[in-house]
This record gives sequence, C-alpha cells and structure tokens, in this order.
Amino acid sequence: MADDATAVTLDLWHTLVYLDPEDEEAYMERQIETAVSVLSAAPPRREGAERSADELRRIFEEEYAAAVTASQQGRSVTPATQIERAGARAGRVVRPSDYLDGLRELVARTPFRLGPGAVEAVRALRAAGHRVAVISNTVGEPGQTLRPMLRDFGFDGPVQAFVFSDEHPWTKPDPAIFAEALARLEVDASRTVHVGDGWSDIEGARRAGLLGGVLFTGLQQYGHRYHQLFLPPGWASPKADHRIERLSELPPLIERLLG
Repeated sequence: MADDATAVTLDLWHTLVYLDPEDEEAYMERQIETAVSVLSAAPPRREGAERSADELRRIFEEEYAAAVTASQQGRSVTPATQIERAGARAGRVVRPSDYLDGLRELVARTPFRLGPGAVEAVRALRAAGHRVAVISNTVGEPGQTLRPMLRDFGFDGPVQAFVFSDEHPWTKPDPAIFAEALARLEVDASRTVHVGDGWSDIEGARRAGLLGGVLFTGLQQYGHRYHQLFLPPGWASPKADHRIERLSELPPLIERLLG
C-alpha cells in the first residue's frame, strides 16, 4: 500500500442513489411479488404440498426479514439464498436464477434517482487525488443488477471499486467488508473516511479502524417498509463525529480530514 494514499468509501442507498418514499415502498412490494410469483410457479417437492399465495408471501417475507436481521449483524444472506430457503420451507423446487432474473428486470424498470451532487462530489474527490469505493449492503437485490444503473449514472469512471455484500460473506458493519474495499484501493484504514446514511456505516467505520465516519442526512426520507425493516430505533441518527446534509459539503470536509 502507498503510505500517502488516501481514500473515501461511500454507501450507496440513500447516499448516492435513492427512491422517493412512495416509489421505495412500491419497489419493495414488487420484490415480494416477484418472489411469490417464482415460488408459485415452482413445482412442489411432493404431491399434496400445495401452498396459497398468502402462505408463500408470508414464508418469503420471513426469510427476507431474517436476511435483513443478519445484515445488521454483519452477515450476508443473498437474495438467491433467501428464495432457496423460502422454497425449502414451502416444499417447492425453486431455481434461484428465476428470482434473480425477475429482480434484474425489476431493477431495470424502477425509477432510481441520482442523489443531488453525487457524481460531482465523487469526481471532485478523485480530482483531489483520493481513491474512491462504494460499499453497499445488497440484501434485496444482487449487486450485478445495480451495475448497469450505476454505469448509466456515471459512477463507473470515478469509482474504482464496488463492493456489494451479496458477493461476499459480510455486510456493514462487519469490518471485513471495509477491509475488502481497502485492499482493492490499496489504502490503509487510517487514511480512509467512510460516508453513509445510517448506523451500520458509522459503526462499521469505527470497527474497521477508519480515520472517520461521516453521517449523510440529506436523503433520509425512507419508505415505510424500508424504515421498518432496515432502520431499528436510533439507526438513522447514530452518534457521528461528522455530519453533512449536502454532498457538496463532502469534498471540503475530506480535505480537512485527509488533506
């Protein structure tokens, strides 16, 4: 690692990209509907093992919620694993690829929005000589489904590494997922700052030994289901040494911390 290299790692959801609350609610509902459709179409493991759509929905929602809980503890349970576990409980022979294909189509038609000033901030960080990575807990959809959207938004150039939790055993706040990003960037933790919108970002930065964590509050408008699942009490307002409301505030803050 270069002794003088510096880096900024950033969260993805509600930091660089987001959905309006009503669109986020609809998007998460369609994730559930996609899973139920796949489970309904899968053949039963044995005769007489029929399940209603409501039962299949309940089973998958429980597996999804369990995956969220695991992510809050630093463990990755991928969408493929979620549908496999739901299929086993429902007595169905499920092909995870069917669910992943459905999620890919869902992501492609969902109106994700670019955070105000996100690309400009990332480009400014790179122009200042900092290395940049995105670290995202991808519980509801695989990282591979997000890459085309991120490319279209213009992140491929200035972002040097994308670390999606479904491609690894860990999620934020486990320090291992931060270590993965830093290894790709070839930067020491003591020369790195992480930016995100919630507890797992700030706590993860602390556990990973990063120089600091920055809480971004500018896109903390969440859909009801997202807030209920992903943000236990206090997770949206953790104690943080640094807070910003606009991403335009980030480059000058980073210069003070890493310059």
